[in-house]
Amino acid sequence: MSIPATADQIQPVSERIKLTELFLSIQGEADTVGWPTVFIRLTGCPLRCTYCDTEYAFYGGQWHAIEAVLSEVAAYGVKHVCVTGGEPLAQKGCIPLLAALCDAGYHVSLETSGALDISKVDARVHRVVDLKTPGSGEVTRNRYDNLDLLTARDQVKFVLCDRADYDWACAQLRQYRLNERCMVLFSSSFTQLPPTQLAEWIVQDRLPVRMQVQLHKVLWGETPGK
Repeated sequence: MSIPATADQIQPVSERIKLTELFLSIQGEADTVGWPTVFIRLTGCPLRCTYCDTEYAFYGGQWHAIEAVLSEVAAYGVKHVCVTGGEPLAQKGCIPLLAALCDAGYHVSLETSGALDISKVDARVHRVVDLKTPGSGEVTRNRYDNLDLLTARDQVKFVLCDRADYDWACAQLRQYRLNERCMVLFSSSFTQLPPTQLAEWIVQDRLPVRMQVQLHKVLWGETPGK
């Protein structure tokens, strides 16, 4: 469900966001999986991952005042909010949006590619930061400085396409001691790596990671806006 357009063209960019969609669904990933959650999907992304399932958010969208977005979120009556994309941090308005959501008392998570600086994200936000694998086609975009900023409330996510990606992710896990910083999430690319295969590798290697299956795709397939 998209929120109505607002007359906010005179507002500074930092006080508005370009929005693809805003909807209520079940969180399918990360440490809040299963909770009814309002998703705020911002428009635009500088990356082009091979397995991307939100290409419709690359372009288009409409500008909305942050105040109007907060009103729409409040109307749903749930406490969990996820700001996602696209790549939400590509918009200047994302930082004040996150702070405003936290000020309003929501449990706020941010899903980000890991290619952009997370240092200005409000400390109350739960950051889910990708490390892009070779199979994603965007491994060179990883911003490793972000890893030093992670805390126990955050998560690092690997989306794995094949065994080579798995071995690469294991090497990153060891080199940066990621499980000592925060929760580490391993996911299989929905159409490329069977989740049972990934589960067997994790169990065999006794990895200190949390495997996740995208619950929303189990429930609704690859339907946009779910």
